[in-house]
Amino acid sequence: MRSIIRFVLKILLQMLFRIRISGLDKPIDTSKLMVIANHESFMDGFLLGLFLPFDPVFVVHTGVMRSRFFRLILSQVDYLAVDASSPMAIKKVIKLVESGRPVVIFPEGRITVTGSLMKVYEGPAFVAAKTGATILPVRLNGTARSYFSRISGKSPRRFFPRVTISAMATTVIAMPQGETARQRRRKAADAMRRLMQKMMFESQPQQTLYSGFLDVMAIYGRSRRVLEDVKQIEYSYGDLLKMILALGRIVARHSEAKECIGILMPNIAETVCMMIGAGAQGRVPAMLNYKAGSGGMQDACTAAKIRTIFASRSFIAQAKLQADVAAIKDVNMLYLEDLQPAMNAGDNLWVMFGLMFPRLMEGRSDPSAAAVVLFTSGSEGKPKGVVLSHYALLSNIAQIRAIIDFSAEDKVLNAMPIFHSFGLTGGTLLPLLTGMNLFLYPTPLHYRAIPELAYDRNCSVLFGTSTFLGNYAKFANPYDFFRLRYVIAGAEKLSDEVRELWVEKFGIRILEGYGATETAPVLAVNTPMAYRSGTVGQLLPCIEYRVNHVPGIDRGGMLHVRGPNVMSGYYLFDAPGRLQPPCSEVGHGWYETGDVVSIDDDSFVSIIGRVKRFAKIAGEMVSLEVVEKIALESSPEAKHGATTQPDNTRGEAIVLFTTDAALTREALLQSARKLGIAEIAVPGKIQRVDSLPVLGTGKTDYVTLRHLAEAA
Repeated sequence: MRSIIRFVLKILLQMLFRIRISGLDKPIDTSKLMVIANHESFMDGFLLGLFLPFDPVFVVHTGVMRSRFFRLILSQVDYLAVDASSPMAIKKVIKLVESGRPVVIFPEGRITVTGSLMKVYEGPAFVAAKTGATILPVRLNGTARSYFSRISGKSPRRFFPRVTISAMATTVIAMPQGETARQRRRKAADAMRRLMQKMMFESQPQQTLYSGFLDVMAIYGRSRRVLEDVKQIEYSYGDLLKMILALGRIVARHSEAKECIGILMPNIAETVCMMIGAGAQGRVPAMLNYKAGSGGMQDACTAAKIRTIFASRSFIAQAKLQADVAAIKDVNMLYLEDLQPAMNAGDNLWVMFGLMFPRLMEGRSDPSAAAVVLFTSGSEGKPKGVVLSHYALLSNIAQIRAIIDFSAEDKVLNAMPIFHSFGLTGGTLLPLLTGMNLFLYPTPLHYRAIPELAYDRNCSVLFGTSTFLGNYAKFANPYDFFRLRYVIAGAEKLSDEVRELWVEKFGIRILEGYGATETAPVLAVNTPMAYRSGTVGQLLPCIEYRVNHVPGIDRGGMLHVRGPNVMSGYYLFDAPGRLQPPCSEVGHGWYETGDVVSIDDDSFVSIIGRVKRFAKIAGEMVSLEVVEKIALESSPEAKHGATTQPDNTRGEAIVLFTTDAALTREALLQSARKLGIAEIAVPGKIQRVDSLPVLGTGKTDYVTLRHLAEAA
């Protein structure tokens, strides 16, 4: 009788929820098998019981048995009820696993209220390590959008949402090494958490930015207002789709298929829509850094072979870029103010058709194709064009979502420029393609306005660099950031002063991350579940790494990475338009970050410095960041930047540029002794400046500093 009921239910649910199953068609050895799954709704166990190709035993909490409804459901499967507070519970589960029956456990223990992974308990991980069980990770996706979930607020609900059940490759968790049982349990839980994060990432579909946008629009509805910019207009997904189609049509009319086109626009809705629309029509948008000046933009156009730039005449005027734009040679400059009125009836009909059948309007749907070209900051040389595919960008978004519980209740305030990878992926695409609300602000330099915007718009997520976050904190009222859940710092090292100021003034712990434009950009980030002060967190799921020794540097080594979020390659100034795939001494497909790092036993990454930010003095390697640390200890209120100049006797000499006119070498020597740093790191030359040169992203412009030092 039970088998008949299960067969009927299986057919019924398959039709109602249009269930798609992947990864369960391969042979699976069910002896000592532990199935772990994320927990989105009350129907998760029910679905696994019906659709797994074997008959498992479910481990459930004794509290579940109080419900008559769940007792009825559990009557259709085998189960073991345990009390998590009992010391005998783990032993019962270990005995069950060792009996040879496949076991299903939800390591989170409770149904998610955010749609993302929540706390992973130690018990299931310790059972897996203790028994040596084979682990089968299974991702349930879609049940959180049903009325059986616990997610509330802006998250949409459906009676019968589409559900996918995705099984990953089997694996094992070895018993970790540790002096005490508590340490071993904690390490096992960390391994289980990382395994589930990897599962959440790997189960994401491979698609383009445009198809990803359509998917999230289908989930939240066209009328959902999602984006606001300085024009104080709240755009819905339907509004954005209309702009994507129209701007994509304009770009296609004035360019050729696969052509790299320049976009010179500020942080507004049209910029994002043009980028997505151009990609949907088979063009490759290149986001130009208008802070780089005419020389930087000219170099970028040369490297990426850009023949046409789309811009806004009003933006050019407001940003006072007329002279820079006029100086760019061999490029056709087109302005939206001229192109939009020129759309004819055929164009309007094309857009209307696209609004009715949006999935038919994508001219190219290859996830591995180039989605965008970004340019390195040029802080250490000429800017390089970094080619990022749709797959790389969406992979990085999925990696971030796998470790941080962003939800549709969140609102992101992004003032980081979209031409910067941090502002593009984290600040713009992440919220737009995951259902969060987004406020785009055109500049991060308005230190008084941005805290007020965060307060007025009830923002809960803020991205920024250490420099910008420090200035926001100085001018903000202690209540301006009362709604912030996450403040994420990147692009430069987070200073201790800024970290302490945010904790003291706002009670907020800044999550420091690390990455590069070449990795779309995030490689590692601290999270609420895995945080260690002084580090940049653990590497994201599915990132391979190697740390190679660097001669002259005792601690750590050069970080090489490979993963789904790594760039397709470079466009170089001396090889225009020719893609140079990533390659390092480790092999093809690997990216050499240029950073010296150390990674501890718990996989937390500490940045020691950039190889190019080391000076070789009398054969000894000295970190220029350590030099700046000494200067900051001596004069915490001033700005300092260290660089080198050639020295005939010692190879190189350190030059410190500082805004403190009273700073002396004697004061630096005292600070070095206090910090326990060798005297060789104390600069012999000190140059006073009114201000340090900075790039548009807020980073110190070390190229200019180097030129100043060499000229001196």
